Amino acid sequence: MNCVKVSSFIHAIRSYKRFCHFESKSHLGFGSLDRPVRASVGIFWDLDNKPPKSFPPFDAATKLKKAAGQFGVVRFTVAYANRHAFSYVPPLVRQQRKERKTLNLLEKSGVVKVEDPYICRVCGRRFYTNEKLVNHFKQIHEREQTKRLNQIESARGKMRVKLVAKYAMKMDKYKGAVRDVLTPKVGYGLADDLKRAGFWVRTVSDKPQAADVALRNHLVDVMDKRMVDYVVLVSDDSDFVEVLKEARLRCLKTVVVGDSNDGALKRTADAAFSWQEIMIGKAKKEAVSVVGRWKDRDVLKRLEWTYDPEVEKKLYYSEVESDDSDGIFSGEDDKEDVGASILKEDAHAWWKLDSRSGHD
Repeated sequence: MNCVKVSSFIHAIRSYKRFCHFESKSHLGFGSLDRPVRASVGIFWDLDNKPPKSFPPFDAATKLKKAAGQFGVVRFTVAYANRHAFSYVPPLVRQQRKERKTLNLLEKSGVVKVEDPYICRVCGRRFYTNEKLVNHFKQIHEREQTKRLNQIESARGKMRVKLVAKYAMKMDKYKGAVRDVLTPKVGYGLADDLKRAGFWVRTVSDKPQAADVALRNHLVDVMDKRMVDYVVLVSDDSDFVEVLKEARLRCLKTVVVGDSNDGALKRTADAAFSWQEIMIGKAKKEAVSVVGRWKDRDVLKRLEWTYDPEVEKKLYYSEVESDDSDGIFSGEDDKEDVGASILKEDAHAWWKLDSRSGHD
């Protein structure tokens, strides 16, 4: 019987520990005592005004998230633009494509020979010209991907779920390889790369300022719901100045990423970085010191003492009245006597000794 009681007692303790381990995150609050609650960060990207023209989109988005992660936990990553922003090809990318075409012609004519062969990242086959790799990819893997997508679109219910699970690895492998082999038909893969980096990309209408209005409304909605503590705005558009001022009035920290050094946004925000600082990792290092300065400033504001004559006067007279009620002073005559005695004592300077004290 004793063994049974001991085993049941141990089982109860283990169950309690397991219960506390999982439930402490929700409503018991045990886990919150051990680790501090990190602030929430939201990244709002104006792609119409600030697309990553000089840097690869995926690398730029990844570095941006890492830099913003130094302020807290990145919970919102949104980007707004119209279709023209996604069809735009930067001059640097155009130059790279032109150089690639020239190199393909030289490889095809035999003038240039590569030392390392081109390897297909889907099947592993090797090719000594880039043009053969592209043809192989289009004839085999692109057709296979089209067949898989058609099967998934035509299926319904559980069959569709099974097909998605069946082709998941193959589709991810294809998506990882197609970026390096095939040239995007529209733009330079901006939307796909941002989605791959974890951004929620939204295409708006072609009306003027449509992206700005949509991004501003989204930002105000997030502020109304108190869903973020830090706002990271990627833009150089001065139309967002009022939104940043509103965020600061709501005690939110604001960070601007842009290339305009003397822009109105950077003058309004609490901190500002350029794309160059984001890409080289300088912004990620400086963000730690920026947060430290903000915390120190908040602590000093709480400890700051200000002198208000009216408040001090009321406080002083309240203390005097409380002393009168205790019987320390009794009437106007006592007050006059005390005041006279104080004036009499202070008649001579404090550093001069009383000559009569020596004779006494």
